Amino acid sequence: MSFRSTIKLIGDAIRGGEDQDYTGMGLRRAIVLLSIPMVLEMGMESVFALVDAFYVSRLGVDAIATVGLTESVMMIIYSLAWGLGMGVTAVVSRRSGEKDDRGASRSAMQGILLATVLGLLIAVPGYFHAERVLQLMGAEEGVLAVGTGYAQLMIASNVVILLLFVNNAIYRGAGDAAMAMRVLAVANGINLVLDPLLIFGIGPFPELGVTGAAVATTIGRGTAVLYQLWALSRPKGRIVLLRSEVRLDPAVLWTIVKVSAGGVAQFIIPSLSWVFLVRIVAVFGSAAVAGYTIAVRVIMFSIMPAWGMANAASTLVGQNLGAKQPDRAERSAWLIGHYNMFFMVGVAIFFWITAPWIMHFFTTDPVVTRYGVEALRIITLGYFFYAYGMVLAQAFNGAGDTLTPTWMNIVCFWIIEIPLAWFLARTLGWGANGVFASIAISESILALLSAAVFRRGRWKLVQV
Repeated sequence: MSFRSTIKLIGDAIRGGEDQDYTGMGLRRAIVLLSIPMVLEMGMESVFALVDAFYVSRLGVDAIATVGLTESVMMIIYSLAWGLGMGVTAVVSRRSGEKDDRGASRSAMQGILLATVLGLLIAVPGYFHAERVLQLMGAEEGVLAVGTGYAQLMIASNVVILLLFVNNAIYRGAGDAAMAMRVLAVANGINLVLDPLLIFGIGPFPELGVTGAAVATTIGRGTAVLYQLWALSRPKGRIVLLRSEVRLDPAVLWTIVKVSAGGVAQFIIPSLSWVFLVRIVAVFGSAAVAGYTIAVRVIMFSIMPAWGMANAASTLVGQNLGAKQPDRAERSAWLIGHYNMFFMVGVAIFFWITAPWIMHFFTTDPVVTRYGVEALRIITLGYFFYAYGMVLAQAFNGAGDTLTPTWMNIVCFWIIEIPLAWFLARTLGWGANGVFASIAISESILALLSAAVFRRGRWKLVQV
């Protein structure tokens, strides 16, 4: 491929808009057209966390610990959002591969209705019990004093988070990854501007401290959701929400729930594991939690683009199975896994070299810096395997086989990771480093197990 044609292909991927048939074009072209906007989309999703961490780190250790403890709880909400998004992507992509536009629209609407109801059920009790949640997570008095408002707003805003993820899952399932990317560009732009204004009270804006980060993030995401719904209602979109579909369809809803249940479970399982890991780290003090929090934010910044490539595998597997091309679906997953491996190994090498500089960008506290550097270097040791693991997990999900990754997550995160973290940190006396090591080990085992099961090919027979 010539340089000019390569640039044109990248431009086509970023612009999107054309009604591409990903089941008929060359496989590498399909991967590029889907992966580039999905990588940018996931990269921008991680920017939320990174920008917040940058500004909040200026407020001190308690503020950083507030974000870390709250995010560990929010991971459960993100699990619901990701899992529901998996179900929606799987069903919408299958209908799109079958060229059933009406069925894709009906599936999209059921996903939106389900996200709204779930969000409201969580928001009210979450708001009123936020302080208690922080206490259960081991928050010290300083954290409770500055962080309760932040936790209240973040948990209550889960309706917006669920809708943002589900709507973008609709776009990805339909193959319009560029639109999902543009949505997060809007959200990030607003958050980037409002974060310093609301945290530090610049100009006419009130000084809200760490709570200002939650306000800025919620406004950015809320605006993005309105943009999504407006775009989905336009008659010229790749997928259009029809007014006639604004009603419960039990059959379609149940299909999404069945597929999503495994997706939700496979994210809640590691998310609950992360909660336990943070709780173990908290034993070593707020500085350990703060260093771990910053490191995880930086790691998410690298993992999210990789998840973008993995999401491309989900869409391609779903659409190709819908088009009765299972072998092409399998080839797409392995090829994306190879690409992802090169990216993740490069990131791991970069983190090993630059970890001290990265941490100094966020904090000057030597103890926090030490914990963060150790977390970055140890966790990324598993990136070679993790690159394949995340792609194969999304391939299972795109096929509608969300139960296989679920049982593998139970084995690797609950049976292996949590006990191993406690054993290494407490019994062997490795401290927080034992927790970091358990993450790299369990993720590597999960990837190897995923590869072995994927090769058996039973996922090709799942009906959605």
